Amino acid sequence: MSISLQKGQKISLTKEAAGMSKMMVGLGWDPVATSAGKGLKSLFSSKPQEIDCDASVFMLNEEDKMHKKGNLVYYGRLISNCGSIKHMGDNLTGDGDGDDEQVMVDLQKIPADVNKLVFVVNIYDCANRKQHFGMIENAFIRIMDLGSNKEILKYSLSSEYSGKTALIAGEIYRHGGEWKFSAIGEGTTDASLSELARRY
Repeated sequence: MSISLQKGQKISLTKEAAGMSKMMVGLGWDPVATSAGKGLKSLFSSKPQEIDCDASVFMLNEEDKMHKKGNLVYYGRLISNCGSIKHMGDNLTGDGDGDDEQVMVDLQKIPADVNKLVFVVNIYDCANRKQHFGMIENAFIRIMDLGSNKEILKYSLSSEYSGKTALIAGEIYRHGGEWKFSAIGEGTTDASLSELARRY
Protein backbone atom coordinates (compact mmCIF):
# COMPACT_ATOMS: atom_id res chain seq x y z
CA MET A 1 0.00 0.00 0.00
CA SER A 2 1.33 3.42 -0.98
CA ILE A 3 2.47 5.71 1.84
CA SER A 4 1.05 9.24 1.86
CA LEU A 5 3.63 11.74 3.08
CA GLN A 6 3.30 15.19 4.59
CA LYS A 7 5.69 18.10 4.11
CA GLY A 8 8.98 17.49 5.93
CA GLN A 9 8.51 13.74 6.33
CA LYS A 10 11.29 11.31 5.41
CA ILE A 11 11.04 7.64 4.50
CA SER A 12 13.57 4.87 3.86
CA LEU A 13 13.09 3.56 0.34
CA THR A 14 15.50 0.74 1.13
CA LYS A 15 13.24 -0.53 3.95
CA GLU A 16 9.87 0.14 2.30
CA ALA A 17 10.86 -1.45 -1.01
CA ALA A 18 13.66 -3.90 -0.26
CA GLY A 19 15.68 -4.78 -3.33
CA MET A 20 14.26 -1.93 -5.44
CA SER A 21 16.82 -0.74 -7.96
CA LYS A 22 14.72 0.84 -10.70
CA MET A 23 12.02 3.36 -9.94
CA MET A 24 9.76 5.82 -11.67
CA VAL A 25 9.38 9.26 -10.13
CA GLY A 26 6.15 10.85 -11.35
CA LEU A 27 5.31 14.51 -10.99
CA GLY A 28 1.88 15.95 -11.69
CA TRP A 29 -0.11 19.18 -11.53
CA ASP A 30 -3.26 20.76 -12.93
CA PRO A 31 -3.87 24.34 -14.07
CA VAL A 32 -6.56 26.02 -11.96
CA ALA A 33 -9.78 26.52 -13.93
CA THR A 34 -11.10 30.07 -13.92
CA SER A 35 -14.78 30.32 -13.06
CA ALA A 36 -17.06 31.43 -15.87
CA GLY A 37 -19.28 34.37 -15.13
CA LYS A 38 -22.99 34.83 -15.73
CA GLY A 39 -24.77 36.09 -18.84
CA LEU A 40 -22.68 36.48 -21.96
CA LYS A 41 -19.51 35.45 -20.13
CA SER A 42 -21.01 32.05 -19.40
CA LEU A 43 -20.94 31.32 -23.13
CA PHE A 44 -17.19 31.02 -22.83
CA SER A 45 -15.73 27.92 -21.23
CA SER A 46 -13.73 28.08 -18.03
CA LYS A 47 -10.76 26.47 -19.75
CA PRO A 48 -7.64 26.69 -17.59
CA GLN A 49 -4.77 28.80 -18.81
CA GLU A 50 -2.02 26.67 -20.31
CA ILE A 51 1.00 26.61 -18.00
CA ASP A 52 4.19 24.89 -19.12
CA CYS A 53 5.73 23.35 -16.01
CA ASP A 54 9.07 21.59 -16.38
CA ALA A 55 10.37 18.86 -14.07
CA SER A 56 14.14 18.57 -13.65
CA VAL A 57 16.62 16.63 -11.51
CA PHE A 58 19.78 17.98 -9.88
CA MET A 59 22.38 15.30 -9.06
CA LEU A 60 24.38 16.58 -6.07
CA ASN A 61 27.49 15.48 -4.20
CA GLU A 62 27.93 15.30 -0.40
CA GLU A 63 28.36 19.09 -0.26
CA ASP A 64 24.98 19.54 -2.01
CA LYS A 65 26.77 20.84 -5.10
CA MET A 66 26.19 19.92 -8.74
CA HIS A 67 29.88 19.38 -9.48
CA LYS A 68 29.44 18.19 -13.09
CA LYS A 69 27.51 19.87 -15.89
CA GLY A 70 26.03 16.55 -16.98
CA ASN A 71 24.42 16.16 -13.54
CA LEU A 72 21.36 18.21 -14.50
CA VAL A 73 18.59 16.28 -16.24
CA TYR A 74 15.81 18.32 -17.83
CA TYR A 75 13.85 18.69 -21.09
CA GLY A 76 17.02 19.82 -22.88
CA ARG A 77 19.15 16.90 -21.60
CA LEU A 78 16.91 13.90 -21.04
CA ILE A 79 19.57 11.40 -19.90
CA SER A 80 22.36 11.88 -17.35
CA ASN A 81 25.91 11.21 -18.51
CA CYS A 82 26.07 8.12 -16.30
CA GLY A 83 22.74 6.78 -17.64
CA SER A 84 21.16 6.46 -14.20
CA ILE A 85 18.53 9.18 -14.74
CA LYS A 86 16.21 9.33 -17.75
CA HIS A 87 13.59 12.06 -18.23
CA MET A 88 10.67 10.82 -20.32
CA GLY A 89 9.95 14.16 -21.99
CA ASP A 90 8.24 17.52 -21.61
CA ASN A 91 4.51 18.07 -21.05
CA LEU A 92 3.64 21.56 -22.31
CA THR A 93 0.23 22.10 -20.68
CA GLY A 94 -0.35 19.95 -17.58
CA ASP A 95 -3.61 18.68 -19.05
CA GLY A 96 -4.84 15.18 -18.27
CA ASP A 97 -4.93 12.94 -15.22
CA GLY A 98 -1.99 11.20 -13.58
CA ASP A 99 1.67 12.02 -14.02
CA ASP A 100 2.49 14.99 -16.20
CA GLU A 101 6.18 14.18 -16.37
CA GLN A 102 8.10 11.05 -15.40
CA VAL A 103 11.73 10.39 -14.53
CA MET A 104 13.23 6.90 -14.50
CA VAL A 105 15.94 6.27 -11.89
CA ASP A 106 18.34 3.32 -11.75
CA LEU A 107 19.85 3.39 -8.27
CA GLN A 108 22.54 0.87 -9.15
CA LYS A 109 23.93 3.15 -11.87
CA ILE A 110 24.14 6.30 -9.75
CA PRO A 111 27.85 7.19 -9.35
CA ALA A 112 29.41 7.04 -5.89
CA ASP A 113 30.07 10.79 -5.98
CA VAL A 114 26.34 11.54 -6.30
CA ASN A 115 24.71 11.68 -2.88
CA LYS A 116 21.37 13.32 -3.59
CA LEU A 117 18.77 13.70 -6.35
CA VAL A 118 16.68 16.87 -6.08
CA PHE A 119 13.42 16.93 -8.03
CA VAL A 120 12.24 20.42 -8.98
CA VAL A 121 9.47 21.92 -11.09
CA ASN A 122 9.60 25.40 -12.60
CA ILE A 123 7.26 27.36 -14.87
CA TYR A 124 8.72 28.00 -18.31
CA ASP A 125 8.93 31.71 -19.24
CA CYS A 126 7.00 32.59 -16.07
CA ALA A 127 7.99 36.29 -16.05
CA ASN A 128 6.75 37.04 -19.56
CA ARG A 129 3.64 34.93 -19.12
CA LYS A 130 2.96 36.36 -15.64
CA GLN A 131 2.39 32.87 -14.24
CA HIS A 132 3.06 31.41 -10.80
CA PHE A 133 2.24 28.31 -8.79
CA GLY A 134 -0.85 29.90 -7.31
CA MET A 135 -2.31 29.09 -10.75
CA ILE A 136 -1.54 25.38 -10.24
CA GLU A 137 -3.38 22.83 -8.09
CA ASN A 138 -3.16 19.13 -7.23
CA ALA A 139 0.65 19.08 -7.48
CA PHE A 140 2.30 15.85 -6.35
CA ILE A 141 5.41 13.71 -6.54
CA ARG A 142 5.24 9.92 -6.29
CA ILE A 143 7.61 6.97 -6.53
CA MET A 144 6.82 3.63 -8.15
CA ASP A 145 8.96 0.48 -7.89
CA LEU A 146 9.37 -0.66 -11.50
CA GLY A 147 10.25 -4.20 -10.37
CA SER A 148 6.95 -4.83 -8.60
CA ASN A 149 5.00 -2.11 -10.48
CA LYS A 150 3.73 -0.82 -7.12
CA GLU A 151 3.51 2.76 -5.92
CA ILE A 152 5.72 3.16 -2.84
CA LEU A 153 4.81 6.68 -1.80
CA LYS A 154 3.00 9.83 -2.80
CA TYR A 155 3.45 13.36 -1.52
CA SER A 156 0.71 15.85 -2.39
CA LEU A 157 1.99 19.42 -2.20
CA SER A 158 -0.87 21.16 -0.41
CA SER A 159 0.83 24.40 0.66
CA GLU A 160 -0.06 27.80 -0.77
CA TYR A 161 2.40 28.65 -3.54
CA SER A 162 0.92 31.90 -4.83
CA GLY A 163 3.70 34.11 -6.19
CA LYS A 164 6.17 31.22 -6.30
CA THR A 165 7.61 30.33 -9.70
CA ALA A 166 9.49 27.14 -8.84
CA LEU A 167 9.00 24.19 -6.50
CA ILE A 168 11.55 21.92 -4.86
CA ALA A 169 9.26 18.90 -4.63
CA GLY A 170 11.38 16.21 -3.01
CA GLU A 171 14.78 14.58 -2.62
CA ILE A 172 16.16 11.06 -2.86
CA TYR A 173 19.40 10.78 -0.91
CA ARG A 174 21.90 8.35 0.59
CA HIS A 175 22.04 8.01 4.38
CA GLY A 176 23.75 5.30 6.40
CA GLY A 177 23.86 2.88 3.51
CA GLU A 178 20.17 3.43 2.66
CA TRP A 179 18.32 5.40 0.02
CA LYS A 180 15.75 7.74 1.55
CA PHE A 181 13.11 10.17 0.29
CA SER A 182 12.38 13.56 1.83
CA ALA A 183 9.15 15.46 1.12
CA ILE A 184 10.38 19.05 0.66
CA GLY A 185 7.55 21.10 -0.90
CA GLU A 186 9.49 24.37 -0.86
CA GLY A 187 8.37 27.17 -3.17
CA THR A 188 10.91 29.66 -4.54
CA THR A 189 10.85 32.77 -6.71
CA ASP A 190 13.53 31.52 -9.11
CA ALA A 191 12.38 32.64 -12.55
CA SER A 192 14.19 29.97 -14.57
CA LEU A 193 15.97 26.65 -14.35
CA SER A 194 19.33 28.44 -14.57
CA GLU A 195 18.39 30.52 -11.49
CA LEU A 196 17.45 27.34 -9.64
CA ALA A 197 20.76 25.80 -10.65
CA ARG A 198 22.67 28.61 -8.94
CA ARG A 199 21.49 27.20 -5.61
CA TYR A 200 23.63 24.16 -6.31
